This record gives sequence, structure tokens and C-alpha cells, in this order.
Amino acid sequence: MTTPEGPDRSAPPAAPYRLALVGGGPRATYVLERLSATIGRLGPGRGLEVRVFERTGEFGAGQAHSPAQVRTSYLNRIGSQVSFAADETVAGAGPLRPAEQRPTLHEWCRRRFAETGDPDFDLGPEDWPRRYVHGLALRDMFDAYAADLRRHAGAKLHLHRAEVVDIEPHGAELRVVTADGDRYPADEVLLLTGHSYHDARRGPAAGSATRHVPHPYPMDVELDADRCGPQAVVGCAGMGLTAIDTILHLTEGRGGTFAEADDGTLVYRPSGAEPAGIVAFSGSGLFTFARPDNHKPSDGSGDHPGTFLTHEAIRRLRAGVGRPYPERGAGRQAQLDFEEDVLPLVVLEMAHLHYVTLFGPGAALLLTQRALPDYLAFLAGALEHGGGPERLLGPLERAVDEVTEVLESVMRGTAPVAVVQKSVSWPVRDVLLHWAATVFGTAAEREVGRCLDRASAPKVVLDGLGSPSALETGLGGNRFSWSRAVQPVGPRHGPAGFGAEVRDFMGRDQKWARQGNLRNPHKAASDGVWRDLRSVISYAVDDAGLTAASQRVFLDRYVRHHNRLANGAAPEIMAKIMALMDHGLLDVGAGPGARLGLDEGTRRVVVEGAHHGFSRPVDVLVDARIHPFDPEADVLPLYRNLLARGTVRLWRNAAADGADFRPGGLDLTPEFHPIGPDGDVERRITVLGVPSEGARSFLLSALRPRANHYVMRDVLVWLDGFWRTLDGEGGPRP
Repeated sequence: MTTPEGPDRSAPPAAPYRLALVGGGPRATYVLERLSATIGRLGPGRGLEVRVFERTGEFGAGQAHSPAQVRTSYLNRIGSQVSFAADETVAGAGPLRPAEQRPTLHEWCRRRFAETGDPDFDLGPEDWPRRYVHGLALRDMFDAYAADLRRHAGAKLHLHRAEVVDIEPHGAELRVVTADGDRYPADEVLLLTGHSYHDARRGPAAGSATRHVPHPYPMDVELDADRCGPQAVVGCAGMGLTAIDTILHLTEGRGGTFAEADDGTLVYRPSGAEPAGIVAFSGSGLFTFARPDNHKPSDGSGDHPGTFLTHEAIRRLRAGVGRPYPERGAGRQAQLDFEEDVLPLVVLEMAHLHYVTLFGPGAALLLTQRALPDYLAFLAGALEHGGGPERLLGPLERAVDEVTEVLESVMRGTAPVAVVQKSVSWPVRDVLLHWAATVFGTAAEREVGRCLDRASAPKVVLDGLGSPSALETGLGGNRFSWSRAVQPVGPRHGPAGFGAEVRDFMGRDQKWARQGNLRNPHKAASDGVWRDLRSVISYAVDDAGLTAASQRVFLDRYVRHHNRLANGAAPEIMAKIMALMDHGLLDVGAGPGARLGLDEGTRRVVVEGAHHGFSRPVDVLVDARIHPFDPEADVLPLYRNLLARGTVRLWRNAAADGADFRPGGLDLTPEFHPIGPDGDVERRITVLGVPSEGARSFLLSALRPRANHYVMRDVLVWLDGFWRTLDGEGGPRP
């Protein structure tokens, strides 16, 4: 672009470019950060008018992260892994703010604690902030970026507490329509609407005497004591993060307290204002597992890089076993079946990382080499189909058997280390010491080392010792199992027995989590694969990477596995859930596959177990699950109206038999512009975040620092097109 020597004062000033942001939550904060940081690109004589519409009035935070929300809800990410601005890792981000103007959430909390002394801000980098604290930070950063934007003479910013219900085309412009009937002209609209929920009239309690709560937020309103009081039994549909928020609000939020017992566990002390009981149920019958203590650098440099589950492996799978996309000329990649093609790689990666964590890096090369031939044959399509998700584990398990046999001979004293070392390629002493440290701790590791130095049997010093991390103490124990990883408790022994087994598992899981994501085999495998390698899984799944039938299965089953394995709450939070179970207030006896029935006499909804006779009526039924994006079922009218108008259409994964899969997200171009029913692109509208989750996966995430995070990369896709339009380089958007 050529900058003129000075403004042409004989010509009238150009009309300001009008940008509307629909949704004022976290993504609006990130957008304002980049927009205000690059506002210097606004040429002389040009104007920019920005309007932000947020129906809750919580600018920067939105409802989910509202600073006004209850104090019992926590983030499930540590403060050092949350940020608000682009950094050096984000390719092409343009001018960056000085470091002090782009703090992490942890750094923001430290500053606020220094100012206020409020203990809610007194957090270390590995601590888990309350969610309202994140909301305060989002609001603060939003206000700072808004002030930056307003300081530019050519920019104006207007904030509207209003719900947008439609976007009307009106000649060369768009009109943003609010619920009160106002219409605001816009040249461009950026949709940042986040999560909503489905229409309550479709709920399972319709026509019953049970009060249905289709969405528990804001909890102090939807779950207030008048409608959800001490006489009520509350059914909680879901056992994930929203359910945990719900349960803690109804207990700790009602004045109950937790005290530490002599054995280190928590004991719940009721206030009397809690509901009479809380019945939590879900498809699995299990809460999400505790997030492990993070021992990896917050900048992502310690994330597991992947040995078998890699982008290259997915590309080779597509070449070797991929199925052609059903529609000719669509230019699509070959499709995979998640369970047949991808899941075996996921399970192999988990098992390999599990055993490397258990036995240490000294065993890694052996384990990798043994698994490699079958793995390469699998990628090329040279292995027969069948065998389930653990089909690639045979060579790996046999290698573990050999390692275990050698270590057992050393432990019993039947073969000195120096003798057995001659027959194997891996460092026996190092592997044995690592195993001892993992299972029994560093003190036991030192004792084993002394035994080896004296050529005595180490077994003597370990006999009778328990594992502080709740691992199995025999060398043959701690074997990896995919089925146990995703369903560690089965539907046995009746409701009380099932509840006891769930509680027992949660106690073990708590200790696993405390050992951390680098030292505990179970947590290392889950965290290293389902979190660190989530981008590889997305690469396999997204943009019709799976067949239509397989994508349906992935969303119905494996996203839930991901949430339970790697997206749970902090150990401190799960300790409270266990205390509520111990107290008897929280009932999980329904088990897996629970369903809802109706008591004809009382007209109350009944939670019924699928396996062992559990049945309990509830007075209030809370839908404590995050609803997938579905504009046709949404409680808010915006996307229904855009569908009806033909501005947008649903994304479709075509199937060869015609049974196409429409998961609910919108059909968008790579630049996130919506595609209409006739294939036309509405370039004046850009959609970021949740509404694009049909073709994409794992989109519900806060911005992460030092990670070239996809949330900021998506913002930059929009920003690049925005400035090209204003610079006159990209032509008009319509």
C-alpha cells in the first residue's frame, strides 16, 4: 500500500469501516488484543467503528467465565498455561506487546495479589485458579485492549449489552439485529458466540413433576435454595466438569466445609442447607479422572512429541488404507476409520509411554524397536484387519515380559547385574532403579542401589512395602490395559458395591495424579497422548478425515474418553468429590448406562441403573453436560435464523451409502466464512470457535501461552483478511 504525503482536504473523509463482534467473551478479548496491537495499520483519513455485542454484559469474560459467578468453580488448567495475548510463538502475529502487557493468568494473579492481598490471587504457576478469577482477568485485559483501541484517533468502540438474533443482508452492508428490535449497520461481522445450550422444551422431564434445569449457569440463579433446597433430591445428568461445578455449588456453596482427616483425606461437614441428596449419573458412571500435577514446562517444550502417533503416521495411513471420499471432485483427503485405523496407534502410543515411564528411558529403545515392525506394516496396510484397539501391543508386551524376567532374577539375587547385563542390550541397573523409584519412591531406590552395590538381593528391602503412589508393587504388575484405562470399574456387586469400587478407584487415581504427568505411568500415558498429541488426533479427524459413520462414533464415544482421561479437574477438587461420596450425600450407585424413567404415582423422574436394580426418584434434574453445537436445537435464535435465511448451512460429512453425518457445526471456508445452501460464500461474515466444531474437534479451550496456540492462529486468519480489506489489497469482501 502506498501512503499519501498527506490527507486530501478537498475530498470528504471516507466513511468509517464498521465491524461488529457478536459475542464479547474470551475470543473477543483475543480479537481486541490483536486488533488494538495492529491498529497502526489504519491509514490516514480512514476510520474504524467497532461494536461488540454481549448478551450478558460481561465483556471480556462472557457468561461461562463471569467474574460474578459462584466461587466454588475452578478452571481445569493451571494459571501459567492461560494467556490473553499473542506471543513470539505465534507465527505471523505482527507487532507484539511488551512482555509486561501480556501476562499469563498466573502473572496477572500475582500482580493482583500484591495490590489486594486477596488469597484467591495468591497462586503459584502450577495452581488451579477459581473460574471467576479468570473472568476478572479477562475483563481487565479486555478493558486494557479496548482503551488501546480507543486511543487511536480513527477508531471508535461501542459496547452493547444486547442479544443478537439475526444478521440481515441490506444491499452492500449487513444489519445486526438485536432482540429489542434495533438494527446496526455493519460492513463486516465476526461471530464469537461460544457455547449455548439446547431448548429446554426437549428435556427429559417434560410433563413430569420434576423440575428440569437444562443449563445450570449461572448457578446462583438456576440452582438457588428456593427451587433446589434441603428437601430436594437432585439428579445430576453428567459427571464431567459441569457436574463437578454443580455438586460443589450445592454443597460447599451452601455453606458446607471440608476438613482434613488424620490420614490426609477430606471429611465433609454439612451446613444443613444442602439438598437431601445428589444423584450423579452418566454413560460411564464415572467422574472425569483427576488431572495430574504438572511437571512439564509451561511453554510446551516438555510435551510428549509422539513416537508412533504422529502427523506423518496419519499421512501414511491415508496412503496405505484410506478410503476415497464418496463425492467425486470434492478434493478431499482419503478417509480413515478411527477404531480400525487410528485407535490402534493411540493405544500403542499410550502403552509405549506407560512402560517407558514405568521402566525409564533405558528401556525405551528396546520397546520401540520391538513394536516397530508391526507398526510399519500396519501403516502400509500389510497387517490383517481385526484384533481390536490393542492389536499392535503384542511385540511390546513380550518385550516387557523379557524386561520383567531379567529384573526379577536380579531382584531375587539369582543373577548379578553384571552377569545378566551381558545378555541384554539395555542398562539393567538403570531400569531396575527407575522402576523402584517409580513404584516405591526415591528412598526405596537408594536402598535397592545399595543392595546392588553389595551384590545382595534387593527383594528383601522391598518386601512388605506399599507404593505411595498406589501402583502395584510386583514387577509383573502395572501392565497397560486400554479397557481398564477407559472403564476401570465395571457394573458389579449392586449399587452399593459399584459406588464403593468407584470410590476405591478415585482414591488410587488421586495418588496417581499426585505423582504427576511425568512419573506416573497411567497419567503420563493419558496426558502425553490425549493432551500433548491432541493435534495429531485432530489431524486424523478434522475436515472429513474420518468416514461419516466413524466420525459419529468418534464424537459419541472417544471425545468422552478424552474428557475423562485428560480433561478432568484438579486433584484438590476430586478430593472434595470423594469426601461428599464418603459422607453419603453424593450417590453414584446408578452405574454405567443409567437411564431416566417416570414414577407414575408421584410423576417424578426416576434415575434407574441399567445393570443392578438402582432406582431413585429426583425432584430436580440438572442437565450438567456441555451440549454440542446444534443450531436447530439451540435455545438462542441467531443460528436458526441464519439457517432459515440461507446465510449458513450445516457442515456435512458425506457417506457412500447416502447416510451423511451432520454433527451440527457450520460449513465454513478455510478462512472461516460461512457457505450457504447454494454454495455461495458470505465473505462479510467470519465465524470463529464453537460453531465450526462440526468439521473440527477440541475447540473449547482458553488461549495458551508459548504454544503457537490454534485459538490465536484462528484469530490471525480473520485479522489478515480484515486488514487486507481495509488496505484495499484483497478487494471487497462481498
